[in-house]
Amino acid sequence: MPAAAAPLRVLVVGTGSIGERHVRCFLRTGRVELAICEAHAGRGREISERYQIPNVFDALEAALAWRPQAAVVATPADCHLEQALLLAREGVHLLIEKPLATSTDGVQELQQLVDERGLVAAVAYVLRHYAGLERLRQALLAGHCGEPRQLIAVAGQHFPTYRPAYREIYYRDHRTGGGAIQDALTHLVNAGEWLLGPVVRLAADADRMALEGVAVEDTVHLIARHGKVPAAYVLNQHQAPDELAFTLVGSHGTWRWEQHHLRIRWMAQPGTAWVEEPLPERQRDDMFIAQAHHFLDSIVYGTPVRCSLAEAAQTLRVNLAALRSVAQQKWQTIAESP
Repeated sequence: MPAAAAPLRVLVVGTGSIGERHVRCFLRTGRVELAICEAHAGRGREISERYQIPNVFDALEAALAWRPQAAVVATPADCHLEQALLLAREGVHLLIEKPLATSTDGVQELQQLVDERGLVAAVAYVLRHYAGLERLRQALLAGHCGEPRQLIAVAGQHFPTYRPAYREIYYRDHRTGGGAIQDALTHLVNAGEWLLGPVVRLAADADRMALEGVAVEDTVHLIARHGKVPAAYVLNQHQAPDELAFTLVGSHGTWRWEQHHLRIRWMAQPGTAWVEEPLPERQRDDMFIAQAHHFLDSIVYGTPVRCSLAEAAQTLRVNLAALRSVAQQKWQTIAESP
């Protein structure tokens, strides 16, 4: 590993639940000098005092005078591209929260600007930093699964327990990135695309089944094709258990990542026992700390980002197609990037 670099000046834009997590986890790296940008003055003071951050700004233009080298964009999704473009024009490296946006307008402009300025730009699909998904991908790339034939992803949790203010935040409106498709299912789809490549067509069914005080969906069933490989994604945000599992069926056997059991399992032959490999027990912050380290390494050492703008733009097109499919009750084809 190269010698440690000087701390990077990192600006966190937006200090809601996820923004505060980024503040906490970037500080845990010990590699940054941090500032925050928060439009709500009371919230800005609260986060400043809680984490002893002296540099607090209430507008992005003012924050740019601090001359950040990198920024984490953690505002509602409909603000991401406008803010990312402003930061990129000033030569600031970017880690943008998922989803990349709620519209593809501006995505190509941002990609062009990032390329022209030689900036690092990553999107925070944090599942790509989970040991189980990394292990599953390694097995696939090494040929241990053989030819992939089917992917099944199942997840659920009690969203009000983890985000009790869901009625008052971005989640309540599709226009700000709300609803289960853009909030949670997008993680599963992005992980599936990391394993199998882009979704090319899909059909989705979704509804609000339990969450009170919002009109957006909290339950989703989506079937998709990653090229010729069929996939099924099933998710809800109201069940009691917190569960996440990916099953990859291949020509050489079946591999299963069960995050809630902290294990990878595989079975190569019918009638044999599962072979089990334990995963390290980690707290949720640990994956965000790993994500922060990886982003900083990309800036300092030039390591590839874990999720690129282009990959996140592809998942954005899936999000939008899924919402159209629910509205139209039809299969949707995913347009290729321009």
